[in-house]
Amino acid sequence: MTVISSVKQTLVTLKGIKGNLDIYAVQTENKEIREVFKAAIHTSEEVIEDLENRIQKLEFEEPQYKGH
Repeated sequence: MTVISSVKQTLVTLKGIKGNLDIYAVQTENKEIREVFKAAIHTSEEVIEDLENRIQKLEFEEPQYKGH
């Protein structure tokens, strides 16, 4: 597996985790726990953005990986 494939797989996984956190934040009735989920969502969004930027850089540096 190439580096870019691994990074893309990690991105997909992280987006799934963020989706679960979104659901948990909506479903919980405990305000403190909801805030913990929201903080985790915020952190995951930052990491997702970083990974998306890294993928763009990898695709620019290695055009043969674009679209894989």
